[in-house]
Amino acid sequence: MPEGVTAGITLLANRYEIGDVIGRGGMATVHVGTDTRLGRRVAVKLLKPSLANDPAFRTRFRQEAQAAARMAHPTIVRVYDAGEETVRESSGNEVQVPFIVMEFVEGRALNDIVAEGPVAPDEATRIVEGILTALEYSHRAGVVHRDIKPANVMLTHTGQVKVMDFGIARAITDTSATVAQTTSILGTASYFSPEQARGETVDARTDLYSTGIVLFELLTGRPPFLGDSPVAVAYQHVSEQPVAPSTITTTVSPALDAVTLHALVKDRNRRFQNAAEFRRDLQQAASGQVPSASKKAVAAADPSSMLFGVNPRTTSNPTVAFRELDDTQEHRPQRTQNRPPVAWIWVGIVLTIAVIAAMGYFVLNLQPGKPPVSSSVSVPNVTGASWSSAEQALQKRGLTPVKVEEPSASVAAETVIRSEPGSGTPVARKQTIRVVVSSGPEQVSVPDVGGQPQDAATKALEAAGFTVGAVDSDYSQTQPQGTVISSDPAGGTQHDKGSVVNLVVSNGLVHLPDVTQQPVDVANATLAGLGLVVQMTPTYSCASNVVTQQSIPSSDVPQGTTVTLTYCVPPSQRRQPQQQQQQQPSQQPVPDQGGTDDGSTPGDGN
Repeated sequence: MPEGVTAGITLLANRYEIGDVIGRGGMATVHVGTDTRLGRRVAVKLLKPSLANDPAFRTRFRQEAQAAARMAHPTIVRVYDAGEETVRESSGNEVQVPFIVMEFVEGRALNDIVAEGPVAPDEATRIVEGILTALEYSHRAGVVHRDIKPANVMLTHTGQVKVMDFGIARAITDTSATVAQTTSILGTASYFSPEQARGETVDARTDLYSTGIVLFELLTGRPPFLGDSPVAVAYQHVSEQPVAPSTITTTVSPALDAVTLHALVKDRNRRFQNAAEFRRDLQQAASGQVPSASKKAVAAADPSSMLFGVNPRTTSNPTVAFRELDDTQEHRPQRTQNRPPVAWIWVGIVLTIAVIAAMGYFVLNLQPGKPPVSSSVSVPNVTGASWSSAEQALQKRGLTPVKVEEPSASVAAETVIRSEPGSGTPVARKQTIRVVVSSGPEQVSVPDVGGQPQDAATKALEAAGFTVGAVDSDYSQTQPQGTVISSDPAGGTQHDKGSVVNLVVSNGLVHLPDVTQQPVDVANATLAGLGLVVQMTPTYSCASNVVTQQSIPSSDVPQGTTVTLTYCVPPSQRRQPQQQQQQQPSQQPVPDQGGTDDGSTPGDGN
């Protein structure tokens, strides 16, 4: 990045403040920045202005940035924003500077760690598992990285693996950027896959080969292939077999040797086919067991491998191979005999007869009006297309599509995630092609978390793949404080994995209503129904059978609170006890008190 351009940017997109340079490459510089709207630190990558001159790059850049921004995973550096900024150079010319705003990761780049020497096998295994986890997620989202190398992997201070720069390599290599620019953005050729070196279409298996190179370098402290130039290294990727890592670092186990060499198989159809398969064998090797699949993998180069149109297997060394690319008549060796040997003449005659016979058979069997049919076809690119469109495209090529549904949170339902084999792969006609189609987000059952503490409910929901949203509190007669009363959506219902579930949690309180002036039995039933303890105190100062007073006024009270109600005993209920008291003495003999003849007793007053 020219210093004049970098110095001309202080505030990007009227939002991001540009700070010091924290990384520099052939195609971009990375600055620490500040998002002035959200007040967070970010990393801002400023690409070379010359890239923005290519309309194809600008379109691809936007598409890849959008795809990268949709990927949210702990092992992937988040992309927050992308665009172009008009900047005035020191010369006075205005240029467009493409930029990407990313998550700021505090840690070290993996290439700085590898520069210090080999990493312990256990740590190397853990780091590569993190890379494969990121690739498994991105490949399911239909994004191939194309530039896996230690410089694009970060390790945080806590050891978390973070892979960055998804999509940037494709944005450049799919445009009219020069070979020099492409080499610059991709770094050295040390991490090229054989198909990249041959200029073929790449797929997810390219990332797995590059990850194998990273694993080799972590175990040994250097890449498997070294050369005087990137072209010489690319030659080795196509034609030479890597040595086992244990021949360089003796602490590497045979199991890790097998997994590493399996990842570096030249033929991508015999290499690991997906990141999950690679990670499974790597975990098995870390436990000391040699994976059977990796043990059987044969790391043999394809004799027909071509490097930029030249078969390196037919040449004695890289120099000879690359000289053939620029061979002219004056460079060709002179003939040392006047005519070929007699044996070669007869071989030529036999071959000529065979070719003529084959052509005659072909012509005789050619149906009029139909063009010749090739024995193989290339799988078309159907990623991102609808299933019906993909089916028609494959059938037009003479292939047999088979629909395989797979849940995806990032790809719309009935949209193709990938094809197996991938696009650009030459296959025989009528071959079955597995078309992996999104069935939409995975449907999972919401756990029933009613009655659980809030922390336990949150863990249960997150373990099932849901996100806890709003947490509201409410009254509950029975649930203790901090316990989940209900969830929305309710437990047992089916919803998209990753959906938000809101919780209602008990605050440990009930609302005590005002029950004064209510009939005693109604007031008692109301408070008992709220789980409160009711005590009754009678009073004889009123005439109606109602509650005249409650010990606690209407308010929010803890569950199980004791409330005393003062209620009125009506006169009709008071009389009965008095009559019984008046009648009680008459039930026993009354002693003679010397009464008068009129029946009155002394002191009666009558």
